[in-house]
Amino acid sequence: MAEYSPMMQHYLDTKKDYKDSILFYRLGDFYEMFFDDAILASRELELTLTGKECGQEERAPMCGVPFHAAENYIARLISKGYKVAICEQMEDPKQAKGIVKREVIRVVTPGTVIESNLLDEKKNNYIMSVYKSGIYFGIAVCDVSTGDFRATQIKETNNFSAALDEISRYSPAEIVVNNLMYDTTEEIAKIRERFQIYLSKQEDNKFSNNVEELTSKYNVVDESENKIEINDKTLCICAINGLLTYILETQKTNLDHINKIILYNNTKYMCLDINARRNLELTEKLRDKSKKGTLLWVLDKTSTSMGGRRLRRWINDPLLDIEKINKRLNSVKELKDNPILRGDIADLLKKVYDIERLVGKISYGNANARDLISLKNSVKQLPELKK
Repeated sequence: MAEYSPMMQHYLDTKKDYKDSILFYRLGDFYEMFFDDAILASRELELTLTGKECGQEERAPMCGVPFHAAENYIARLISKGYKVAICEQMEDPKQAKGIVKREVIRVVTPGTVIESNLLDEKKNNYIMSVYKSGIYFGIAVCDVSTGDFRATQIKETNNFSAALDEISRYSPAEIVVNNLMYDTTEEIAKIRERFQIYLSKQEDNKFSNNVEELTSKYNVVDESENKIEINDKTLCICAINGLLTYILETQKTNLDHINKIILYNNTKYMCLDINARRNLELTEKLRDKSKKGTLLWVLDKTSTSMGGRRLRRWINDPLLDIEKINKRLNSVKELKDNPILRGDIADLLKKVYDIERLVGKISYGNANARDLISLKNSVKQLPELKK
Protein backbone atom coordinates (compact mmCIF):
# COMPACT_ATOMS: atom_id res chain seq x y z
CA MET A 1 0.00 0.00 0.00
CA ALA A 2 1.37 3.41 -1.01
CA GLU A 3 2.33 5.90 1.71
CA TYR A 4 0.27 9.00 2.36
CA SER A 5 1.68 12.33 1.21
CA PRO A 6 3.57 14.29 3.98
CA MET A 7 0.72 16.80 4.33
CA MET A 8 -1.91 14.08 4.62
CA GLN A 9 0.24 12.12 7.09
CA HIS A 10 0.43 15.23 9.29
CA TYR A 11 -3.34 15.63 9.01
CA LEU A 12 -3.89 12.03 10.11
CA ASP A 13 -1.44 12.38 13.02
CA THR A 14 -3.28 15.51 14.19
CA LYS A 15 -6.67 13.87 13.78
CA LYS A 16 -5.62 10.99 16.10
CA ASP A 17 -5.61 13.47 19.03
CA TYR A 18 -9.04 14.90 18.15
CA LYS A 19 -11.12 11.88 17.22
CA ASP A 20 -14.30 13.34 18.72
CA SER A 21 -13.98 16.64 16.79
CA ILE A 22 -14.37 17.78 13.21
CA LEU A 23 -10.88 18.96 12.25
CA PHE A 24 -10.70 22.29 10.36
CA TYR A 25 -7.26 21.99 8.71
CA ARG A 26 -5.88 25.25 7.30
CA LEU A 27 -4.62 25.08 3.72
CA GLY A 28 -4.01 28.55 2.27
CA ASP A 29 -7.24 30.56 2.29
CA PHE A 30 -9.42 27.58 3.29
CA TYR A 31 -10.07 25.26 6.18
CA GLU A 32 -10.27 21.80 4.64
CA MET A 33 -11.83 18.62 6.02
CA PHE A 34 -10.93 15.10 4.86
CA PHE A 35 -12.26 11.53 4.99
CA ASP A 36 -15.17 10.99 7.45
CA ASP A 37 -15.04 14.62 8.62
CA ALA A 38 -15.52 15.78 5.04
CA ILE A 39 -18.46 13.43 4.45
CA LEU A 40 -20.11 14.56 7.71
CA ALA A 41 -19.47 18.30 7.20
CA SER A 42 -20.61 18.24 3.56
CA ARG A 43 -23.91 16.75 4.70
CA GLU A 44 -24.44 19.03 7.72
CA LEU A 45 -23.25 22.24 6.02
CA GLU A 46 -24.52 21.42 2.50
CA LEU A 47 -21.03 21.73 1.01
CA THR A 48 -19.79 20.18 -2.21
CA LEU A 49 -17.82 17.00 -1.55
CA THR A 50 -14.70 16.72 -3.73
CA GLY A 51 -11.47 14.72 -3.48
CA LYS A 52 -7.73 15.26 -3.04
CA GLU A 53 -4.70 13.25 -4.12
CA CYS A 54 -3.13 11.88 -0.94
CA GLY A 55 -0.58 9.33 -2.16
CA GLN A 56 -3.14 6.50 -2.29
CA GLU A 57 -4.94 4.90 -5.21
CA GLU A 58 -8.23 6.57 -4.24
CA ARG A 59 -8.60 10.30 -3.71
CA ALA A 60 -9.42 11.35 -0.14
CA PRO A 61 -12.96 12.79 0.31
CA MET A 62 -12.56 16.54 0.90
CA CYS A 63 -14.63 19.67 1.46
CA GLY A 64 -13.68 23.12 2.66
CA VAL A 65 -14.82 26.57 3.81
CA PRO A 66 -13.13 30.00 3.31
CA PHE A 67 -11.15 30.87 6.47
CA HIS A 68 -12.70 34.39 6.67
CA ALA A 69 -16.20 32.87 6.84
CA ALA A 70 -15.30 29.92 9.08
CA GLU A 71 -17.02 31.36 12.17
CA ASN A 72 -20.47 30.99 10.60
CA TYR A 73 -19.82 27.37 9.56
CA ILE A 74 -18.42 26.53 13.01
CA ALA A 75 -21.53 28.08 14.59
CA ARG A 76 -23.77 25.82 12.52
CA LEU A 77 -21.81 22.71 13.51
CA ILE A 78 -21.81 23.66 17.21
CA SER A 79 -25.58 24.27 17.10
CA LYS A 80 -25.96 20.72 15.73
CA GLY A 81 -23.97 19.34 18.68
CA TYR A 82 -20.48 18.82 17.18
CA LYS A 83 -17.01 19.84 18.37
CA VAL A 84 -14.63 21.64 15.99
CA ALA A 85 -10.82 21.54 16.32
CA ILE A 86 -9.14 24.45 14.51
CA CYS A 87 -5.72 23.55 13.07
CA GLU A 88 -3.93 26.76 12.02
CA GLN A 89 -0.80 27.49 9.97
CA MET A 90 1.86 28.57 12.47
CA GLU A 91 4.28 30.02 9.92
CA ASP A 92 4.24 31.90 6.65
CA PRO A 93 4.04 29.33 3.81
CA LYS A 94 6.47 31.51 1.77
CA GLN A 95 9.11 31.23 4.53
CA ALA A 96 8.52 27.54 5.34
CA LYS A 97 11.04 24.89 4.40
CA GLY A 98 9.15 21.76 3.46
CA ILE A 99 5.71 21.20 4.98
CA VAL A 100 4.14 24.24 6.70
CA LYS A 101 4.03 23.92 10.50
CA ARG A 102 0.44 23.56 11.74
CA GLU A 103 -1.06 23.19 15.24
CA VAL A 104 -4.51 22.97 16.78
CA ILE A 105 -5.00 26.36 18.44
CA ARG A 106 -8.46 25.77 19.92
CA VAL A 107 -11.27 23.24 20.17
CA VAL A 108 -14.69 24.89 19.99
CA THR A 109 -17.30 22.89 21.89
CA PRO A 110 -20.96 23.65 22.71
CA GLY A 111 -19.97 24.67 26.25
CA THR A 112 -16.89 26.79 25.42
CA VAL A 113 -18.29 29.14 22.78
CA ILE A 114 -17.30 32.79 23.38
CA GLU A 115 -18.23 34.43 20.06
CA SER A 116 -21.01 36.96 20.75
CA ASN A 117 -22.88 36.12 17.53
CA LEU A 118 -23.23 32.50 18.73
CA LEU A 119 -24.54 33.39 22.20
CA ASP A 120 -27.80 34.70 23.66
CA GLU A 121 -26.67 37.99 25.25
CA LYS A 122 -29.03 37.62 28.23
CA LYS A 123 -28.37 33.94 28.89
CA ASN A 124 -25.27 32.26 30.31
CA ASN A 125 -23.68 29.52 28.23
CA TYR A 126 -22.64 27.00 30.87
CA ILE A 127 -20.35 24.00 30.73
CA MET A 128 -20.66 21.60 33.69
CA SER A 129 -18.58 18.78 35.12
CA VAL A 130 -20.25 15.96 37.05
CA TYR A 131 -17.84 13.89 39.14
CA LYS A 132 -19.35 10.69 40.57
CA SER A 133 -17.75 8.93 43.53
CA GLY A 134 -19.73 6.01 44.91
CA ILE A 135 -23.27 7.36 45.38
CA TYR A 136 -22.12 10.99 45.80
CA PHE A 137 -21.57 13.77 43.26
CA GLY A 138 -19.33 16.79 42.83
CA ILE A 139 -20.62 19.44 40.44
CA ALA A 140 -18.77 22.41 38.91
CA VAL A 141 -20.21 24.82 36.37
CA CYS A 142 -18.61 27.63 34.38
CA ASP A 143 -19.58 30.23 31.80
CA VAL A 144 -16.31 30.58 29.87
CA SER A 145 -17.51 33.79 28.17
CA THR A 146 -17.98 35.63 31.50
CA GLY A 147 -15.68 33.78 33.93
CA ASP A 148 -18.57 32.86 36.25
CA PHE A 149 -17.50 29.64 38.03
CA ARG A 150 -19.43 27.78 40.77
CA ALA A 151 -19.27 24.39 42.45
CA THR A 152 -21.13 22.26 44.99
CA GLN A 153 -21.24 18.68 46.22
CA ILE A 154 -24.22 16.43 46.78
CA LYS A 155 -24.32 14.06 49.74
CA GLU A 156 -28.03 13.56 50.33
CA THR A 157 -30.50 10.67 50.45
CA ASN A 158 -31.62 11.06 46.84
CA ASN A 159 -28.32 12.04 45.26
CA PHE A 160 -28.97 11.48 41.56
CA SER A 161 -32.29 13.35 41.67
CA ALA A 162 -30.48 16.27 43.33
CA ALA A 163 -27.80 16.12 40.59
CA LEU A 164 -30.54 16.23 37.93
CA ASP A 165 -32.00 19.29 39.68
CA GLU A 166 -28.61 21.03 39.45
CA ILE A 167 -28.38 20.23 35.74
CA SER A 168 -31.89 21.64 35.32
CA ARG A 169 -30.95 24.76 37.31
CA TYR A 170 -28.10 25.69 34.95
CA SER A 171 -29.22 24.06 31.65
CA PRO A 172 -25.59 23.63 30.50
CA ALA A 173 -24.74 23.26 26.82
CA GLU A 174 -22.16 20.57 27.63
CA ILE A 175 -21.37 18.19 30.49
CA VAL A 176 -17.97 16.65 31.21
CA VAL A 177 -18.09 13.43 33.27
CA ASN A 178 -15.61 11.00 34.83
CA ASN A 179 -15.43 7.30 33.94
CA LEU A 180 -17.68 6.06 36.75
CA MET A 181 -20.40 8.56 35.81
CA TYR A 182 -20.12 7.69 32.11
CA ASP A 183 -20.26 3.95 32.83
CA THR A 184 -23.41 4.32 34.95
CA THR A 185 -25.50 3.85 31.81
CA GLU A 186 -28.89 4.16 33.48
CA GLU A 187 -28.10 7.62 34.88
CA ILE A 188 -26.47 8.80 31.64
CA ALA A 189 -29.55 7.61 29.71
CA LYS A 190 -31.79 9.70 31.99
CA ILE A 191 -29.63 12.79 31.43
CA ARG A 192 -29.70 12.30 27.63
CA GLU A 193 -33.46 11.71 27.73
CA ARG A 194 -34.29 14.84 29.73
CA PHE A 195 -31.75 17.34 28.40
CA GLN A 196 -30.38 18.21 24.97
CA ILE A 197 -26.78 18.30 26.16
CA TYR A 198 -23.43 17.37 24.60
CA LEU A 199 -21.70 14.79 26.85
CA SER A 200 -17.89 14.49 27.01
CA LYS A 201 -16.02 11.78 28.93
CA GLN A 202 -12.69 12.63 30.55
CA GLU A 203 -10.21 10.25 32.21
CA ASP A 204 -10.22 10.06 36.01
CA ASN A 205 -6.69 11.44 36.38
CA LYS A 206 -7.96 14.78 35.06
CA PHE A 207 -10.31 15.02 38.09
CA SER A 208 -7.48 15.41 40.61
CA ASN A 209 -8.01 16.28 44.28
CA ASN A 210 -5.02 18.66 44.36
CA VAL A 211 -6.09 21.45 46.72
CA GLU A 212 -2.81 23.40 46.89
CA GLU A 213 -2.54 24.01 43.15
CA LEU A 214 -6.21 25.02 42.98
CA THR A 215 -6.08 27.53 45.85
CA SER A 216 -2.74 28.99 44.67
CA LYS A 217 -4.20 29.90 41.27
CA TYR A 218 -7.84 30.71 42.11
CA ASN A 219 -9.68 32.64 44.80
CA VAL A 220 -12.06 30.06 46.31
CA VAL A 221 -14.88 31.77 48.24
CA ASP A 222 -18.39 31.19 49.59
CA GLU A 223 -21.47 32.96 48.25
CA SER A 224 -20.77 36.01 50.44
CA GLU A 225 -17.29 36.09 48.82
CA ASN A 226 -15.50 35.15 52.06
CA LYS A 227 -12.38 32.95 51.81
CA ILE A 228 -13.16 29.40 52.91
CA GLU A 229 -11.33 26.21 53.83
CA ILE A 230 -11.98 23.49 51.22
CA ASN A 231 -9.78 20.56 52.30
CA ASP A 232 -12.86 18.56 53.34
CA LYS A 233 -14.73 19.25 50.08
CA THR A 234 -13.04 16.53 47.98
CA LEU A 235 -15.99 16.05 45.59
CA CYS A 236 -16.03 19.78 44.83
CA ILE A 237 -12.26 19.87 44.30
CA CYS A 238 -12.32 16.91 41.86
CA ALA A 239 -15.21 18.41 39.86
CA ILE A 240 -13.52 21.83 39.70
CA ASN A 241 -10.13 20.41 38.63
CA GLY A 242 -11.80 18.20 36.02
CA LEU A 243 -13.65 21.15 34.50
CA LEU A 244 -10.65 23.50 34.60
CA THR A 245 -8.45 20.85 32.90
CA TYR A 246 -11.02 20.32 30.15
CA ILE A 247 -11.42 24.07 29.53
CA LEU A 248 -7.68 24.74 29.45
CA GLU A 249 -6.97 21.74 27.19
CA THR A 250 -9.62 22.74 24.64
CA GLN A 251 -9.05 26.52 24.70
CA LYS A 252 -5.23 26.32 24.82
CA THR A 253 -4.82 29.74 26.44
CA ASN A 254 -4.58 31.19 29.95
CA LEU A 255 -8.07 32.35 30.84
CA ASP A 256 -7.17 35.03 33.38
CA HIS A 257 -10.78 36.23 33.72
CA ILE A 258 -11.60 32.93 35.47
CA ASN A 259 -10.01 33.82 38.81
CA LYS A 260 -12.78 33.29 41.39
CA ILE A 261 -14.61 30.05 42.22
CA ILE A 262 -17.77 30.26 44.33
CA LEU A 263 -18.66 27.22 46.43
CA TYR A 264 -22.39 27.21 47.12
CA ASN A 265 -24.73 25.06 49.17
CA ASN A 266 -27.57 23.78 47.00
CA THR A 267 -29.86 23.59 50.09
CA LYS A 268 -29.81 27.42 50.34
CA TYR A 269 -32.07 27.64 47.28
CA MET A 270 -35.56 26.33 46.73
CA CYS A 271 -35.33 22.88 45.18
CA LEU A 272 -37.18 22.91 41.85
CA ASP A 273 -36.99 19.75 39.80
CA ILE A 274 -37.00 19.73 36.00
CA ASN A 275 -40.77 19.14 35.79
CA ALA A 276 -41.55 22.05 38.14
CA ARG A 277 -39.32 24.40 36.14
CA ARG A 278 -40.95 23.35 32.87
CA ASN A 279 -44.55 23.51 34.11
CA LEU A 280 -44.05 26.87 35.83
CA GLU A 281 -42.54 28.22 32.57
CA LEU A 282 -40.01 30.27 34.51
CA THR A 283 -37.55 30.99 31.68
CA GLU A 284 -38.83 29.03 28.66
CA LYS A 285 -42.21 27.95 27.29
CA LEU A 286 -43.20 24.32 27.69
CA ARG A 287 -44.30 24.03 24.08
CA ASP A 288 -41.52 25.64 22.04
CA LYS A 289 -38.82 26.62 24.63
CA SER A 290 -39.15 30.31 23.66
CA LYS A 291 -38.82 33.14 26.20
CA LYS A 292 -41.98 35.01 25.21
CA GLY A 293 -44.83 34.41 27.66
CA THR A 294 -42.59 33.17 30.53
CA LEU A 295 -42.09 34.74 33.97
CA LEU A 296 -38.66 35.97 32.83
CA TRP A 297 -40.23 37.64 29.77
CA VAL A 298 -42.71 39.49 32.00
CA LEU A 299 -40.07 40.66 34.50
CA ASP A 300 -37.09 41.35 32.23
CA LYS A 301 -36.83 45.12 31.85
CA THR A 302 -33.06 45.04 32.36
CA SER A 303 -30.89 47.63 30.60
CA THR A 304 -27.79 45.44 30.19
CA SER A 305 -26.96 41.89 29.16
CA MET A 306 -25.31 41.36 32.54
CA GLY A 307 -28.53 42.39 34.30
CA GLY A 308 -30.54 40.02 32.09
CA ARG A 309 -28.29 37.09 33.02
CA ARG A 310 -28.43 38.00 36.74
CA LEU A 311 -32.25 38.19 36.68
CA ARG A 312 -32.45 34.80 34.95
CA ARG A 313 -30.24 33.31 37.67
CA TRP A 314 -32.38 34.84 40.46
CA ILE A 315 -35.53 33.36 38.92
CA ASN A 316 -33.85 29.95 38.56
CA ASP A 317 -32.52 30.09 42.16
CA PRO A 318 -35.36 31.21 44.49
CA LEU A 319 -33.91 32.16 47.90
CA LEU A 320 -34.85 30.40 51.15
CA ASP A 321 -33.00 32.70 53.60
CA ILE A 322 -35.56 35.22 54.97
CA GLU A 323 -32.87 37.80 55.71
CA LYS A 324 -31.59 37.69 52.12
CA ILE A 325 -35.13 37.78 50.73
CA ASN A 326 -35.96 40.89 52.79
CA LYS A 327 -32.68 42.56 51.76
CA ARG A 328 -33.56 42.01 48.10
CA LEU A 329 -37.14 43.23 48.60
CA ASN A 330 -35.86 46.38 50.37
CA SER A 331 -33.60 47.11 47.37
CA VAL A 332 -36.57 46.72 45.02
CA LYS A 333 -38.73 48.97 47.26
CA GLU A 334 -36.06 51.69 47.31
CA LEU A 335 -35.99 51.86 43.52
CA LYS A 336 -39.78 51.51 43.19
CA ASP A 337 -40.37 54.43 45.59
CA ASN A 338 -37.84 56.72 43.90
CA PRO A 339 -38.67 56.93 40.18
CA ILE A 340 -36.13 59.73 39.54
CA LEU A 341 -33.26 57.65 40.96
CA ARG A 342 -34.54 54.62 39.04
CA GLY A 343 -34.64 56.55 35.79
CA ASP A 344 -31.14 57.98 36.28
CA ILE A 345 -29.68 54.52 36.95
CA ALA A 346 -31.48 53.00 33.94
CA ASP A 347 -30.16 55.80 31.66
CA LEU A 348 -26.59 55.23 32.85
CA LEU A 349 -26.87 51.44 32.48
CA LYS A 350 -28.06 51.80 28.87
CA LYS A 351 -24.57 53.13 28.07
CA VAL A 352 -22.87 50.09 29.66
CA TYR A 353 -21.85 47.24 27.32
CA ASP A 354 -21.37 43.61 28.34
CA ILE A 355 -18.27 44.11 30.53
CA GLU A 356 -18.14 40.44 31.61
CA ARG A 357 -17.94 39.09 28.06
CA LEU A 358 -15.65 41.92 26.88
CA VAL A 359 -13.14 40.96 29.60
CA GLY A 360 -13.49 37.32 28.50
CA LYS A 361 -12.65 38.24 24.90
CA ILE A 362 -9.63 40.25 26.04
CA SER A 363 -8.39 37.25 28.09
CA TYR A 364 -8.75 35.07 24.99
CA GLY A 365 -6.74 37.60 22.99
CA ASN A 366 -9.41 37.99 20.30
CA ALA A 367 -10.85 41.41 21.25
CA ASN A 368 -10.87 44.03 18.51
CA ALA A 369 -10.69 47.85 18.65
CA ARG A 370 -14.49 48.13 18.87
CA ASP A 371 -14.50 45.85 21.95
CA LEU A 372 -11.85 47.96 23.68
CA ILE A 373 -13.75 51.20 22.96
CA SER A 374 -16.95 49.58 24.30
CA LEU A 375 -15.09 48.65 27.50
CA LYS A 376 -13.72 52.21 27.83
CA ASN A 377 -17.17 53.77 27.36
CA SER A 378 -18.68 51.33 29.88
CA VAL A 379 -16.08 52.04 32.55
CA LYS A 380 -16.71 55.77 32.08
CA GLN A 381 -20.24 55.29 33.50
CA LEU A 382 -19.08 53.62 36.72
CA PRO A 383 -18.28 56.74 38.85
CA GLU A 384 -21.76 58.18 38.16
CA LEU A 385 -23.41 54.80 38.83
CA LYS A 386 -21.50 54.40 42.10
CA LYS A 387 -22.52 57.90 43.20
